[in-house]
Amino acid sequence: MTGLAEAGPRGQERTRQRLLDEACRLFALYSFAGTSLQMIADHLGVTKAAIYHHFKTRDDILTAVIQPAMEELRTIIETAQAQRTPSSRADTMLRGFVDLTVKHRRLIGMIGTDPGITSALQSHPDIAELLQQPGELLMADDSPASEVAATVALAGIAAAASSPVLQRFDDDAMREQLLATGRRILGLRARRS
Repeated sequence: MTGLAEAGPRGQERTRQRLLDEACRLFALYSFAGTSLQMIADHLGVTKAAIYHHFKTRDDILTAVIQPAMEELRTIIETAQAQRTPSSRADTMLRGFVDLTVKHRRLIGMIGTDPGITSALQSHPDIAELLQQPGELLMADDSPASEVAATVALAGIAAAASSPVLQRFDDDAMREQLLATGRRILGLRARRS
């Protein structure tokens, strides 16, 4: 077994990214609960101590894996919240969420289908709160029908974007179809260009 670290700050970042990429691949194959730090080390051909140099726990790795997408989501939410009308907020949130899910298809699939990941994310109050906000922004009012429509739109978009059956569609086609479907579910009109 060898060390994982490369020399210098750029090497450290490449090493860290290699570790995160492998962890993500293993989480997708074996689930979050089914992937140990030792398994990640073994697949990278390094010692477990080399993993500990970058991350202390599997939860730390998961947090680092999802962090870029969570930052993007935070920006989308802030942009949607800044809109003046409820329908404009909903449409902005919908467009941003569609873009995010298409960009991060594999990650969205893992988050949506792995109960271990769902449970781990719920232990982070800031992430759990962030994940509730898109639904709130998509709701037209406080009615059960509106809440169900927002939930169906978000879950359906996430499931379709990450579906192995639909991977044959390129990002532009997927984005267009998800946005149109989301608007139909939510009763939103397409924005004029």
